[in-house]
Amino acid sequence: MPRRSSNPDENEIAFGGLQELIKRDEERDAPKTNGNGHAKNPAAVALGRLGGKKGGAARANALTPERRKEIAQAAARSRWEKKARP
Repeated sequence: MPRRSSNPDENEIAFGGLQELIKRDEERDAPKTNGNGHAKNPAAVALGRLGGKKGGAARANALTPERRKEIAQAAARSRWEKKARP
């Protein structure tokens, strides 16, 4: 029996790539679940994501520059307080 070299040939590389693609497809197509193990409705997930993308921009447009500044300062204060705690 011939001795194998440590370098994979092109067939082994192709097989490994195919296995990786199959694994990704299985992970992508697996049903999404929420925290308690129930499957999520893909249509509801898409709608929620769509609303979330619209909501942040709509809120920012509705706020005055002064209010946005207040919110940003409060967020920065909160982040720094977390770092200061032992």
